[in-house]
Amino acid sequence: MSHKTVTSDRSKRPAYRTVQNWMPFLVWGRRINRESLIADLLAGLTGAIMVLPQSVAYAMIAGLPPEFGLYTAIIVPIITGLFGSSRHMISGPAAAISIVVLSVVNNIVPQGTDAYIPAVLTLTLLAGLFQFGFGLARMGTLVNFISHTVVIGFTAGAAILIASSQFKHILGLAVPSGMPFYADWDFIFDHLSSFNGYSLSIALVTILSTLLIKKISKKIPAMLFGMIIGSLCCWLLKGETQGVPMVGELSGQLPTFFLPDLSANTLSALLPGALAIAILGLVEAVAIARAIAIHSGQRIDGNQEFIGQGLANTVGSFFTCFVSSGSFTRSGVNYDAGAKTPLAGMFAALILVLILLFAPHITRYLPLPAMAGAILLIAWNLIDIQHIRQILHSNKQEASILLVTFGSTLIVALEFSIYLGVLISLIFYLKRTSTPTIMEVAPKSISQGTDLRSVQRFQLPECPQLKIIRIDGSIFFGAVDHIQKNMQRFSEENHGQNHILINCSGINFIDFAGAEMLLKEAKLLQKKGFSLSFCALKNTVKDELAALNFLDKLGEENFYATVDDALAGLTPRFNSDICSQCRHKVFKQCP
Repeated sequence: MSHKTVTSDRSKRPAYRTVQNWMPFLVWGRRINRESLIADLLAGLTGAIMVLPQSVAYAMIAGLPPEFGLYTAIIVPIITGLFGSSRHMISGPAAAISIVVLSVVNNIVPQGTDAYIPAVLTLTLLAGLFQFGFGLARMGTLVNFISHTVVIGFTAGAAILIASSQFKHILGLAVPSGMPFYADWDFIFDHLSSFNGYSLSIALVTILSTLLIKKISKKIPAMLFGMIIGSLCCWLLKGETQGVPMVGELSGQLPTFFLPDLSANTLSALLPGALAIAILGLVEAVAIARAIAIHSGQRIDGNQEFIGQGLANTVGSFFTCFVSSGSFTRSGVNYDAGAKTPLAGMFAALILVLILLFAPHITRYLPLPAMAGAILLIAWNLIDIQHIRQILHSNKQEASILLVTFGSTLIVALEFSIYLGVLISLIFYLKRTSTPTIMEVAPKSISQGTDLRSVQRFQLPECPQLKIIRIDGSIFFGAVDHIQKNMQRFSEENHGQNHILINCSGINFIDFAGAEMLLKEAKLLQKKGFSLSFCALKNTVKDELAALNFLDKLGEENFYATVDDALAGLTPRFNSDICSQCRHKVFKQCP
């Protein structure tokens, strides 16, 4: 028996498939060969060059020492590569997540104090446990409850906060930490006259050179070279002697075991923020993984991605990593660089280990204004101007969700702005589903099958004895009142149409409250001399009515499989005198 046959037989076993689901590296690991190793190594080198300045920048955004960004960029991609679903997505520090970390922890433990770093690690642990738990519970669909509009609004607001936090470095002003967004700007404007011209010059040189390099070639790591040029500018201007602060030398140590703050007070205080940041991280990761999968052709398992992200944050919290997620920029570069397996991300992590061990002084001569200029560009790229413009001009409800989420990120705590955006999205969704479209329909064509369309839109003639209405939405407790009012209106405004037929093709489910309402309306219509019938009801919905014991109560004879079956059963009951006076042949069943 060949090896291929053994592998095929083994992969069919349920136990083996379960192990594969838990350990995805067993699947892609079998595809590693010399060609893929070389491709992954080259992609890893490109990724390391890209992540080096970004990881340091994101650590600064989160209020942490620069090496914490490198620690996160080392440990997280290895764990997500082994246990995540995507073969091309690179996880690690992310801009929007970093500003939320600062916002959540700074409200409980002031930045710069000894308790700040343990609290960040506690937040990372809690977020990781939430994500891992969601994965175990198979809650991959959870990300669908955060609309794309909420993410766009939140990210735009976070970008403004990130940019605002860097102007103190760009202008060389000693802005007190822990102040709200508007207080920071108030302080900056009050002290604008005392800005450091050297700091501003270095930041501008970094920004302009980065933009210029990016325009010349997108393959060159523009941010890295922009910061190098900014550092050269600082050296030429002798900026360090003019009060320009430096990022400082890295510790030169590998990530070490560090216990988070597990006190009850810290855990309870960070719990709401951890849930919000866990969900945000999962939304980003799954969205990025799916976007790349469109090009790679890979199928993404959302639940497995939850497990990979959760394990990375949980394990990382004990090795001085802060909350991470997928990076669209680094993932895109990784895929474009020809990565074949998650080994590319692991190779990038190993290269960062070598930098930490043998070149920790790499940031010694990096001025803070140059780093701040690079972060300013990162913040600008977070704002999705194209989609924001499209949302604002296309849909009022989506526009209001966008504006509320964006505004709340600047005013309230960041984690609550996420909850607020989700809440408003759900309110609009419930409002939409609780008022399903109910329209009067009539045949537009009877040549093939009866084609029912809106009476009002197409100016169609109606049968003088039969009113046909179509309900486009489910009949559940939230929609009962709206549907009941419309049905009563149709019965009160009718002109001799004593037969009412409901086209149920747009109904996906009927709950107990909906079934009770239909029975009640059927009895009321019967007392008034009307008959109520149903057609084109989906079999699954019919099964629900039967399970609730309402199919018999409504009368199974009043349910028809198609519109034509209903017309064939109802037209013989029509008054022949009225039919003879009708000027329109509305149905093909008409005499």
